[in-house]
Amino acid sequence: MTVVKPSLGDRFRAGLASHGQEGRCVVAVSGGLDSCVLLHLARFEARHARREWAVAHFDHGMRSCSAADARWVVGLCRAWNVPVHVGKADVPPASEEQARDARYEFLREVRERTGASVVLTAHHADDQAETVLFRLLRGTGSFGLRGIPAHRGPTIVRPLLDVWRTELVEYANRVRLSWKEDPTNRGSAYARNALRNRILPDIERLVSSGARRALVRLADMANDEEAAWASVLPAVMGPLDVREVEGGVSLDRAHLIELHPAVRARVIRALAAGLGVRLDHRTTHLAVAFAASGQSGRAIDLGGWVSLGVELDRCVLGRAMPAGEERALEIADTGPGRGSVVLAGTSIPVAWGGQEPVSRRRSERFDVSALRFPLVVRSRRPGDRIRVTGGTRKVKKVLLEARIPPSERHRVPLVVDAEGQVLWIPGLARAEWTGFPDSPDGLRIGIG
Repeated sequence: MTVVKPSLGDRFRAGLASHGQEGRCVVAVSGGLDSCVLLHLARFEARHARREWAVAHFDHGMRSCSAADARWVVGLCRAWNVPVHVGKADVPPASEEQARDARYEFLREVRERTGASVVLTAHHADDQAETVLFRLLRGTGSFGLRGIPAHRGPTIVRPLLDVWRTELVEYANRVRLSWKEDPTNRGSAYARNALRNRILPDIERLVSSGARRALVRLADMANDEEAAWASVLPAVMGPLDVREVEGGVSLDRAHLIELHPAVRARVIRALAAGLGVRLDHRTTHLAVAFAASGQSGRAIDLGGWVSLGVELDRCVLGRAMPAGEERALEIADTGPGRGSVVLAGTSIPVAWGGQEPVSRRRSERFDVSALRFPLVVRSRRPGDRIRVTGGTRKVKKVLLEARIPPSERHRVPLVVDAEGQVLWIPGLARAEWTGFPDSPDGLRIGIG
């Protein structure tokens, strides 16, 4: 029997219909191949369904040709008679993460302004494979291995997530579609470009020709695993007698300890997520151990203003202090760049690389060969230590000896490397293995 593969148009419509979306939609269009194919499919779909479309294009201002790309998208939309909304960053983002946040905020504004039900983005199967590999190499768990979800909340839909880039190229060539190539995609300055242009091709050439498809299958399996955990956790929680308390929850300690440590970790992470905090692997490990061995009346700080305490026969997971926004800052490479880290609701400027002066009050130079990127600027976490002459010291002890009160310690930024090792506590201490501070070479970082 001959199996006829559905056309790309049929798969697009099926992907859209699977989310039950009707009415007005916004298509995010950068001008590249992926988003131009998405817009072409959407425009064709409009002829067969009672659906209105609009385009949103965001100019990050990170490339010299970005304004020309915006004009090109506007011209395309006018030729196709599609309404277009263009936004531009006031200040060019300092990182890919900041660019993504600004772009999604603009898409949200356009969706609300136009009264659209959803925004469509052009993420595809190759994006999924690259995302899974990127997270795998950074040591993510099964939650991160899910990769890019088919929808981001109820308003962001990715109908091309099961379509490979080769299929998009074939479609574009067949319908004689034009698009704009981003010249920065050909370089390897960004981690994603290195994965796309060098690492994944080498893996498929030298290790496994089906590596991309295997990575996408891994995302599917991780999604299934997370769905399975979500389905059984309510039953696991039942005997724990979870109760709401001021600023958090409490649960029966004896029943919690009876659980396998891996299940105990799932419970603690789920309860912390309910308080708006996502625990990393090391912090979860500390919480699991403390739940079993901590003494009554004691508590540990889990970061993000959340603590885990033991009170008689119950464990209490709650906010240790009044909540404040917290957002780490990533330094992907030697820069140069600028950005801000948000600690306890306070934004602190950070600059790195380049020749122009950075903060005179708190700045240091680091030997690039000793650094493992990406570096992260964040607040203190339980177990953080810094290696100084003569051994290692707890960051908590350094802050205590500096007479920084407990209520202010979450406002002190730390610079850590890709392995979580503390490089620098601005104004207080720097790791002894990070090079000579007076060296004219190396990466200069200024904070505050």
